Amino acid sequence: MTTTLLPALRTTDPAVFGRVAVLMGGTSSERAVSLDSGRNVLAALQSRGVDAHAVDGIPALVDALVHGMFDRVFNILHGNKGGGEDGVLQGFLAAFEIPCTGSGVLGSALTMDKIRTKQVWLSAGLPTPRFVRLPPGADLRAAAQALGLPVFVKPSCEGSSVGAVRVENEAALEEAERVAREYGGEMLMEALVVGDELTVGILGDVALPSIRIVPKGGWYDYQAKYVAEDTQYLCPGLQGEQEHAIRALALAAFRAAAATGWGRVDVMREIDSDKLWLLEVNTAPGMTSHSLFPKAAREFGVAFEDLCWRILEQTLPIDGGATP
Repeated sequence: MTTTLLPALRTTDPAVFGRVAVLMGGTSSERAVSLDSGRNVLAALQSRGVDAHAVDGIPALVDALVHGMFDRVFNILHGNKGGGEDGVLQGFLAAFEIPCTGSGVLGSALTMDKIRTKQVWLSAGLPTPRFVRLPPGADLRAAAQALGLPVFVKPSCEGSSVGAVRVENEAALEEAERVAREYGGEMLMEALVVGDELTVGILGDVALPSIRIVPKGGWYDYQAKYVAEDTQYLCPGLQGEQEHAIRALALAAFRAAAATGWGRVDVMREIDSDKLWLLEVNTAPGMTSHSLFPKAAREFGVAFEDLCWRILEQTLPIDGGATP
């Protein structure tokens, strides 16, 4: 594939970006992944001459911005609770009038909450698996009986499969109950879709080629995402009209959730019907050696350094600030 559907670069001059904070690390459960992603992004931008510097966590960024140290932010924090994907960081930067990569306050806050995202999708007529909202202290067994096994149980506001439990029988509910007690927040119980797991990266207004994920184990958990070397990634994940359909659905889901800039939409294709089901949106995808967003970009003809440049370009004003 080629980059013919991507717009031309708006600038080739790294000086237009000024001094850039690559925000990584933080205090969420995804800190380790964020640090790995951040190091890669930092190296890519610096290799293109961008005056980019690592900043670990939101408090350090606040201090730097108070002292006028940065002109814009490349946000590669993951997760919530200090992770930078939940709208808190975006609101702070908007108040300081500091441009930042990725979605704004609404898109970030909404997509961090899987339950509310699914509610928005349903209101827009977009397909997502049946689910039950589990407030703290909810009866998981009663919910599973109502929804019907097998199901996934996961925190509503975590990413990278953190805390996700696949429940195929009554015995597995004990582990889900333990996770729910430990998490303490709202949980999502979702009907398990038997089929292919796919993901579609969004770059601006373009849906990148889908990736079909084939883990060696039973499902695509944290180990398969970031540690295992035997997970297969098929890109594009589908062919012909099905590939066109999944990209169109992912782009519609991304926009319905008020997400902007760049991100990734996870989708299941049901094996019996080929029906596509939306799972969730990630507004700051991983940029590690195992991450899917850069894999899809490469298939589209965009090298990692160029990908980071294109994402950073999105922080420039539409009506100026870049060399034609």
